[in-house]
Amino acid sequence: MAEHALEHALEMYPAAEITVLHVVGEPSGMMGKATSLALADDIEEAAEEHASEIFDRAREIAGDREVSTDVAWGNPSKVIVNRAESFDAVVIGSHGGSLADRLFVGDVAQQVFRHSPAPVTVVR
Repeated sequence: MAEHALEHALEMYPAAEITVLHVVGEPSGMMGKATSLALADDIEEAAEEHASEIFDRAREIAGDREVSTDVAWGNPSKVIVNRAESFDAVVIGSHGGSLADRLFVGDVAQQVFRHSPAPVTVVR
């Protein structure tokens, strides 16, 4: 989770309903179909556990403010852009939290910024 993005959203939109969206990327095609299918349940369980940790941290950051949470599966930039249709604004971190995020996911923030139907704020 981009903690700075959440902190910024809470500060800039004090009366807004905030949704923390965690998008789980699709497994790499390099694993092969059989391996992907065999690991699907393990991946889903690990992703849900990780999302739970992210949402707990988001609630901690939000303090007294209520935040909604949602998990989605798919290409992160496409999912966020599609969800942005139902939001007044998108606040997103500038990059993923790990080197793997930056190498394999690509620049999600840039894609969201370019294609979102809602205004986008990118937080470093």
